[in-house]
Amino acid sequence: VQLVQSGAELRNPGASVKVSCKASGYTFTNNYIEWVRQAPGQGLEWMGRIDPEDGTTKYAQKFQGRVTFTADTSTSTAYVELTSLRSEDTAVYYCARNTAVDYYWGQGTQVTVSS
Repeated sequence: VQLVQSGAELRNPGASVKVSCKASGYTFTNNYIEWVRQAPGQGLEWMGRIDPEDGTTKYAQKFQGRVTFTADTSTSTAYVELTSLRSEDTAVYYCARNTAVDYYWGQGTQVTVSS
């Protein structure tokens, strides 16, 4: 089982970023993909999740309207897109497979928002 995320991103404030999370070693549609982030010196912050089977999403209230989760079942890849970036969005973004008894994590993607 493996979740491989895309590489580090540097964006200007106001821009958008899209991070990918490619799954392998299991049936992609069987489990939710959760997204969390960790800003420098902060704890993990849950952003929401997607059910790859039907595309149903749930967003943390803080991110509603600015974050979009998608899943491409043909490539077993989940995506998170964050718009209107600000400096406070600088963080490591993680995807995780939620099996209900355990989590399998991607390696993390550093997103830096700076002018």
